[in-house]
Amino acid sequence: MTLIDQLPPTSQADPDALFEAFQRWVSERGITLYPAQEEALIEVVSGANVILSTPTGSGKSLVAAGAHFAALGRDRVSFYTAPIKALVSEKFFDLCAMFGNENVGMMTGDASVNADAPIICCTAEVLASIALRDGADADIGVVIMDEFHFYAEPERGWAWQIPLLELPQAQFLLMSATLGDVTRFEADLTRRTGRPTAVVSSVERPVPLKYEYLTTPLHETIEELLSVQKAPVYVVHFTQAAAMERAQSLMSVNVCTKEEKARIADLIGGFRFTTRFGRNLSRFVRHGIGVHHAGMLPKYRRLVERLAQAGLLKVICGTDTLGVGVNVPIRTVVFTALSKYDGHRVRRLRAREFHQIAGRAGRAGFDTIGYVVAQAPEHVVENEKALAKAGDDPKKRRKVVRRKPPEGFVSWDEETFTKLQTAAPEPLQSRFKVSHAMLLSVIARPGNAYQGMKKLLTDNHEDRERQRRHISQAIAIYRSLLAGGVVEQLEEPDEEGRYARITVNLQEDFALNQPLSTFALASFELLDQNSPSYPLDVLSVIEATLDDPRQILAAQENKARGEAVQQMKSDGIEYEERMELLQDVTYPKPLEEELTAAYEIYRRGHPWVGDHPLAPKSIVRDMYERAMTFVEFVGVYELARTEGLLLRYLSSAYKALQQTVPESIKTDELIDLIEWLGELVRQVDSSLLDEWEQLANPKDDDDPGAVVDSPATRVTANTRAFRVLVRNALFRRVELAALERYRDLGELDPEFGADAWADAMDAYFEEHDELGTGPDARGPKLLTIEEVPEEALWRVRQAFDDPAGDRDWGISAEVDLTASDEEGTAVLRVLSVDRL
Repeated sequence: MTLIDQLPPTSQADPDALFEAFQRWVSERGITLYPAQEEALIEVVSGANVILSTPTGSGKSLVAAGAHFAALGRDRVSFYTAPIKALVSEKFFDLCAMFGNENVGMMTGDASVNADAPIICCTAEVLASIALRDGADADIGVVIMDEFHFYAEPERGWAWQIPLLELPQAQFLLMSATLGDVTRFEADLTRRTGRPTAVVSSVERPVPLKYEYLTTPLHETIEELLSVQKAPVYVVHFTQAAAMERAQSLMSVNVCTKEEKARIADLIGGFRFTTRFGRNLSRFVRHGIGVHHAGMLPKYRRLVERLAQAGLLKVICGTDTLGVGVNVPIRTVVFTALSKYDGHRVRRLRAREFHQIAGRAGRAGFDTIGYVVAQAPEHVVENEKALAKAGDDPKKRRKVVRRKPPEGFVSWDEETFTKLQTAAPEPLQSRFKVSHAMLLSVIARPGNAYQGMKKLLTDNHEDRERQRRHISQAIAIYRSLLAGGVVEQLEEPDEEGRYARITVNLQEDFALNQPLSTFALASFELLDQNSPSYPLDVLSVIEATLDDPRQILAAQENKARGEAVQQMKSDGIEYEERMELLQDVTYPKPLEEELTAAYEIYRRGHPWVGDHPLAPKSIVRDMYERAMTFVEFVGVYELARTEGLLLRYLSSAYKALQQTVPESIKTDELIDLIEWLGELVRQVDSSLLDEWEQLANPKDDDDPGAVVDSPATRVTANTRAFRVLVRNALFRRVELAALERYRDLGELDPEFGADAWADAMDAYFEEHDELGTGPDARGPKLLTIEEVPEEALWRVRQAFDDPAGDRDWGISAEVDLTASDEEGTAVLRVLSVDRL
C-alpha cells in the first residue's frame, strides 16, 4: 500500500486526520517517530512553516514525505528541492515508490518528467526560476527545501532565497543539519506568508557521537579502529590525490577475512573496471577498501556506495563529498586534517563544514554510537613518536630534533577540535544576485514590473549597501534591454497591468535550459554545410555554450605549453623569450574569433546572454579529431582523478547535440559524430544517459540494491556508432604513421609489430612525400567494410590520402566483433599495410 492510499477524503483532511493517517502508515513499517519528527509533522499538517534543524540521520526525509502527504490531502501542489541533480533524481524515485509514478514529476533544467504532477522534485534553480516567472500566482502550495544551508553558497545561494521572497502563498519546510541561528528566517517567513513559523531543532542525535583526538600515525589509527570493531571507517581527506594515496597505503593491512572478500567478489560479479582508475579501484574494493570522491565515474562511486551499504567495505578513503546526502552506513569518521584549501586559501574548517562531515558517523538502524576521530598534524605526530622513543630521560628528550610544520601550514590542535564539536554553525549569509533572466521573468509576468522589481530589490535579505548596488545593476540591465529593443515601455498599462513588455519570443522554459542554446541555434546558420569540417564546427558551437570543466582545460593547457617549450627549445629560442611566448599558449579554442564576433552581435539583440559568457573549447572535438578513446584521452592528459568530470562533460555535450541541433541541419557525418559520442559515453558508464532516458520513461528498478555495471548494450549493436569507432581506430594509426611513430604503432598492434610498420611506411614514403591527415583522410569514403557475420568479424580497408590522389596504399585489418563487445570499443587486428 502506497502513501496515496492512506489519504483521507479532501473534505475530511483536517490536521488530525492527516497526522493520524500518516502516522498509521509509518507505524505499519515498524517506524517510531522521534519527538522532533512528531513535533515537525504536527506543525506541518497544521499549516505552519517549519524550520527543521536536526542532526544527520534524524529522519528529516520522513517529515518531508509527511509534508507532501498533507499537501495532497489538501489538493495542493508541493515542490521538493535539493542542491544537486543526483539527489533530486534519487528523491524522485523514492517519492514515486511512496506516492505512485503518476503523482510525482521532476524538473532539473535539462530534463522534465510529468511536470503537471502534484509533487515535483527539482533543483533550487528551477524553483527560483518559476518563482520569478509566476510569483504569487504560481501553483505552488508547499515548498520543501532540503540542505537549506546551501542558501549561503556564494555562487548558488540566490536560488534558495528567491522562493522565500516571491512565493508568499506557499507553506515552507526548510531542512538542514547545520542551519545555525535561524531567528531572522523565522520572523521573515511569518511576515511574508502570514503563517506562523515553527523552529524545530534538536542537538540530540538518534545515534550519539563520541569524539577522540589522536597523535598516533594515521596507519596505526585505522588499524586500531578496525581491531576494536569501529568499522566502517570513513577517512576524510581534502584532496582526491591524498584519498587515493591513503587507499594504496592501506593495501598492506589485512582489512577483510577470506569469506568477506569472497562476498565482495560475488557482489561485484561481472562489473567492468574499464579505466586505469577503475583497475586500481578493483584492487582496493576486493581488499575491503573503498575510494569516494567527485572525480570518479558515477558507476564507480555507486559501486562503492552499494558495497558499503551491504557492509562489505571496512574503510572508505575519500573527500568530503560523502557529506552531501549520500546514505552510506559509516560508524567512524576520521578527519585527516582540520583545515582545507577552499579554492582561494588554506583555512581551518568552519563549524558547518565540520558538523556536515562528522554527522555521517553513526547511522540509525546500524549503530548505537558513532565515532569521530581527528588526527593531529603530521609533524606533531612525528614529534610525539620521537619523544616517545626517547622515553622519560630528560637528556634524550632535549636532544630530539622536532620536525617543523611545512611552509604555509595552517595549524590546528586538540583545542581546535574541541571547539568545533560544540560550535554552532555560522549564520547563513545572503547571496542575492541580479541577472537579465530575473528582470525578464518579472517583466513577463502580469502586473507592474517596476513595483515587482522594487519589492524584490529592497525587501530581500541583503544589507542596505548591497541592496543599493543591486538596484544600480538592475537599472543598468533594464536600460540595456530597452536599448536592445528587447523590452519596450508602455504609456498605458496593458490588459494584464503591465507597464513594460518583452518584444522578443523567449525560448520555452526560459532560464531553465542551457542559457546559450538560442545563440547556438543562430550560430549554426553561419556554418557551411559543404565544408569538410562542418560536423566538427557544429560540435565547436555546442562546446562553446557548455560550462568550462576547469581541470580538463588546465590539463590541455599544460600539455600544449609543454609541447610548445620542447618545440621552442629545438628551435633555439632563449629562455626569456620562451617564457614570454608561453603566455600566449592555451588550450585549443576552435572558431574562437568567429564565435566571439557572432556572440557580440547576438548579445546586442539578446542582452541577457551577457550573464553567460561564451567559452570556446575543444574537448570532444580534440578527442574525435585525434581518434582517441576515453581511456587514451584520460592517459594523454593525465586525468585519472577527474575522469568522472570528463564523462559528465561528454554526456552534457551529447545531450546538447541531441536537444539543440535541429534535424534539418544534421548531415550524415554529423549524425555519425553524435552517434559515436553517445555510444562512447554509454560504453564508459551508461548511468548518466540511462538516468536521463529513465527520467523521460520512468520504470521500476527490479533490484535497486544490486551492484551492476549498466552498459548493457553491445557496442556493435549500434552499427552506425560502431563504424565510427572502427574508423577512428584506423585513423589513429594513420596519424601515428604520418608522424612516423612506429613504436606507438607497435604498442597498438603488437602482433603486426613496430618493425613491420616501419618497413611498410618506408615503402610508402619512397613513393609519396607525405601522408594526409585532414578531414578528407578521416572521412568515410576512404574506409571500406566487408561484414562477415558467420565469422563474427568485419574485414576493413583504410585507404591513405596520398598527395597524388591514387589512394592505392592503405591498412587492411579484421575487426573482432565478439571481442569488441567485451571491451566496449573497436578491437581490430592489422593484417597488412601495403599497396593494393
